[in-house]
Amino acid sequence: MGAFFMIRTLLPPDFLSLESLKTHQRALQEYVQQAPAGSAALYFAVYVVISALSIPGAALFTLLGGTLFPLWQGVLLVSFASTLGATLAMLTSRYILRDGIQRRFSRQLKTVNEGIDSNGAFYLFALRLMPLFPFFLINLLAGLTALGVRRYWWISQLAMLPATVIFLNAGRELGKLTSLRDILSPGMLFALTLLGLLPLVTRWLFSRYFHSSH
Repeated sequence: MGAFFMIRTLLPPDFLSLESLKTHQRALQEYVQQAPAGSAALYFAVYVVISALSIPGAALFTLLGGTLFPLWQGVLLVSFASTLGATLAMLTSRYILRDGIQRRFSRQLKTVNEGIDSNGAFYLFALRLMPLFPFFLINLLAGLTALGVRRYWWISQLAMLPATVIFLNAGRELGKLTSLRDILSPGMLFALTLLGLLPLVTRWLFSRYFHSSH
């Protein structure tokens, strides 16, 4: 009954809204205390589904993890669930949805392809660190590139870690939040964007230096 309640609570039509999470916060916390292992497994499974199906609201679900689990456990659950879901979405794009995605996102696909061709892993790392670029779109477009699955996995997991920790930590104060803007302030967005650009800038500087020295 507890697992059924948690699923029913998490999956109403508006389940990925901040108000819904705050409304059911106490009941979910009580369930987690009663069934810690089962609730963690259920949270992981639902997170994978949300990521794999590109359902909007993964950021809010990460907040929920911050209020339900200790920070270290939330990092483990979200990091692996989000990466597994992202990889499944990428593979679905590569082998099932290729034609439709090429038609709908042809302009973005061209940009991503050019970036990966010229900068490889650095470009994907930068995209993952920039909150302004939708994560679900990265998953879909990456499926149409030549990027290997193993490489895609470890780059995604590493690059998504900073935002994961930020949102999980914010979830510990869920009751005080009024919108996602309370978490990703302009300063935080700017800092994450700079962090994402750092590998590309470093690569460019090294290439310029070695090119000029030869």
